[in-house]
Amino acid sequence: MIEIKRANPRDFIKFLQAGDDYAASLYPAESNHMLDVETLLKPQMHFFGITVDGVARGCGGFWAYADYVEIKRVYIDPDLRGLGLSKKLMRMIEDQARELGFKTARLETGISQPEALGLYRVIGYIERGPFGDYRLDPLSVFMEKTL
Repeated sequence: MIEIKRANPRDFIKFLQAGDDYAASLYPAESNHMLDVETLLKPQMHFFGITVDGVARGCGGFWAYADYVEIKRVYIDPDLRGLGLSKKLMRMIEDQARELGFKTARLETGISQPEALGLYRVIGYIERGPFGDYRLDPLSVFMEKTL
């Protein structure tokens, strides 16, 4: 059984660290924009965990700004990729943002992550320029979706 619900980021440290390690293997430190666990605990962050048969398998969420949300820290156990869990998680994240009245979701990902780019494109994200505190980076892809 697949369950996606609000979660404490500390309960998903394994996946947060795996995401950090993966990004560090692909990009230099200045091109990695990961929020640490303490930041993920702030009220602006809406964090979700995904479990399969009661076992943690991934996480992700959004940071709420005044007029949009930013998708952050989406990571699924590599052993379960390709089963649609990322789409289910993204749907939950977007639905929760919509329920709070947000109309736009944005994200930043890297050029060396074709699976992530493919997922985001399939579910309706389109490329755009940098937003918020981001600056143009040849290793980053900035995307947006109208919720």
